[in-house]
Amino acid sequence: MIIDYLAGLLEDEHFDFGEHGEEAFEQIGPFLIDGHCVSGEDEARRVCKTLADQLSLRGAQPTVRALDSGPVVLSKADDRAVLYQEQSFRHLIQTPFGDEAKPPPLSAKDQAKMDKRTAKEEEAQRKVLAAHQARAAHSLKGDMPEIIRNKGGGGSKDVHLENFSVSNGGKDLVTDASVMLAFGRRYGLIGRNGTGKTTLLRALAGHEIKGIPPNCQILHVEQEVVGDETPVIEAVLACDSERTSLLREEAELLRLLHRERPKDAEQAPASTSEAPGEGAAAAAEGAGANGAGSAAPAAAAAEGAKAAEAEAGSSGLVAAEEAAASARLVQVYQRLNEIDAFGAESRAACILAGLSFDADMMRRPTRTFSGGWRMRVALARALFVEPDLLLLDEPTNHLDLHAVLWLEDYLVKWPKTLLVVSHAREFLNVIATDILHLHSQKIITYKGNYSVFERTMTERVRNQKKAAEAADAKRKHVQAFIDRFRYNANRAALVQSRIKALERMAEVEVMEEDPEYIFSFPEPEGNAAPPIIGFNDVSFGYPGGPTLFKNLNFGLDLESRFAIVGPNGIGKSTLLNLISGKLQPTQGNITRNSRVRLATFSQHHVDGLDLALTPLIIMSRAFPDAKEPELRGHLSSFGIPATLAGQAMYTLSGGQKSRVAFAKMTFTKPHILLLDEPSNHLDIDAVNALIQGLATFKGGVLMVSHDQFLIESTVDELWMCEAGEVTPFHGTFDEYKARLRSGQHRT
Repeated sequence: MIIDYLAGLLEDEHFDFGEHGEEAFEQIGPFLIDGHCVSGEDEARRVCKTLADQLSLRGAQPTVRALDSGPVVLSKADDRAVLYQEQSFRHLIQTPFGDEAKPPPLSAKDQAKMDKRTAKEEEAQRKVLAAHQARAAHSLKGDMPEIIRNKGGGGSKDVHLENFSVSNGGKDLVTDASVMLAFGRRYGLIGRNGTGKTTLLRALAGHEIKGIPPNCQILHVEQEVVGDETPVIEAVLACDSERTSLLREEAELLRLLHRERPKDAEQAPASTSEAPGEGAAAAAEGAGANGAGSAAPAAAAAEGAKAAEAEAGSSGLVAAEEAAASARLVQVYQRLNEIDAFGAESRAACILAGLSFDADMMRRPTRTFSGGWRMRVALARALFVEPDLLLLDEPTNHLDLHAVLWLEDYLVKWPKTLLVVSHAREFLNVIATDILHLHSQKIITYKGNYSVFERTMTERVRNQKKAAEAADAKRKHVQAFIDRFRYNANRAALVQSRIKALERMAEVEVMEEDPEYIFSFPEPEGNAAPPIIGFNDVSFGYPGGPTLFKNLNFGLDLESRFAIVGPNGIGKSTLLNLISGKLQPTQGNITRNSRVRLATFSQHHVDGLDLALTPLIIMSRAFPDAKEPELRGHLSSFGIPATLAGQAMYTLSGGQKSRVAFAKMTFTKPHILLLDEPSNHLDIDAVNALIQGLATFKGGVLMVSHDQFLIESTVDELWMCEAGEVTPFHGTFDEYKARLRSGQHRT
């Protein structure tokens, strides 16, 4: 883009503007004219003169302090300087006379030119976005995960990564790091959004880092299963290609020999049967948490093998082809028995049931499910395949609490190596045996779960600071001795020895602490008497569907702090939509104070952001009457500094996109926040900032979340969404989890 190029050119401190901007006109004038940034040569010269007058003195101006009066909250002076430069250079290019408060009015012709240029620039940015998305989609394409047996190669399954580096788009993310992943250990990978956690997982999955054993199967759960006509249970079973091939061969051999499968084996239908998934119903009801299949099908297979072998041996008049087919059938049944082929469906159904699929859902085609549910199918595939190294990136994002608890139970028994990225500290506390901390392009390994890591790192930083202070004091003491006796001939030898000792003193490295995240929710304007929102005998059901809620009666006010819990599909998000007014009750009525503003956050709001635009443009279009400094300041209050505010959305991490959505939803200073899984895609530090921001927020909060730490830190009461009712749960979150485990958690 022309403006980006010119801004970069003018930011060069060695740029020569010349007298009255003549040198500037020679270098940038043609770009301004050809790019239709100005109406002609005369205006281009005036722009260059204005730039020369205002920017040639930039070195003597207090550029950082010039912003102190604005509503910009940034963590570093460098960010404020960047903001000043961006405002100065870009605005002076776009507004020739640099008058932010009163820009000169544009004629209809000039406005049309400006709109045309803006549309052209946006179209170019959308082409870049399309290319980026195409590359990302291509990089995610991969073969169906597959169970690999007897891969061979032997040797250790430990992964030793020595002095490796990882970059993305020319940006170094990991530099000269060394990591050892011991087989059978479960590692939690943590670090701030944008530090390279997902990129590292992709590099591992692609075997792009030296040190991965050749016999190590790695599986990265990143992309949802493609939606097609394949039933869910079959999409999982298809990962066992050997089983599929053997069952297909068995069916063909039975057809040639005019036989039927042994009766006992038929009780566990294979994937080649006409009614796929029929065995899943029983498996979903009766399978245990570990997914152990029944031994009956394997025994039936063995019986079938013996029968086939006996018949082949006793018939002296069979044709050679029939004898060969019978012999092969014996081998097929033996191999099916070895790989527990008839127990596979029970194991797959158990995994799917743990992830909240009921028997009917397992038989439905994958195309009938949303992206979140198809991600669950992808996770089920990975657990079914059981690779040597399983890589999971925020696996709890698409799960309800029931499924999270099941996944915790399943992963703590994981027999191989696990590397998981997660923002949920309670999840990491349960499943992690070690923590890998990605910070400042280095990876440090800590033994223990997240809580142990937090204590250890805090102690480590404290000790480093003490050591650095002691070393600095010693260095100053030695330097003082040198300075005192430097010119004393009697002490020359001693001074020289102290100088050498000073040179040998190593600097004590202290881990640089990340700047504190900020989530600053604006204070609601005006008072509102309770109840702000009231539900009076409210019932609701979608047209043609069952009634989700019956006779709801409750109220919300500025003091309300509730979390709604319950399984996915029960209606939690629907309840938020009823509160916000997006849905109307089928019976009863909902009263709302007309002066009250509500703001809703959900993943749909994040997904709805135009990825081709910058956060600043998104905000300016949503709030056209707001001034740019006000929008920038509000973005920065949610951790989006000037550097990110000017970047296209597709270049931001998931957590950064969420922070833009938070900034957009709160600009109107709402009285009530309706939050649907607000911690998804945020890193742990950002979740802490969200908690602190909600703690100081002066309005009401109603959230749907499965994040235990977030719920316990921000709300006063749990509401259970069950059986068409919303009722308070009088107990702690741990007690609610115990309730689920004891009776309502499906396995």
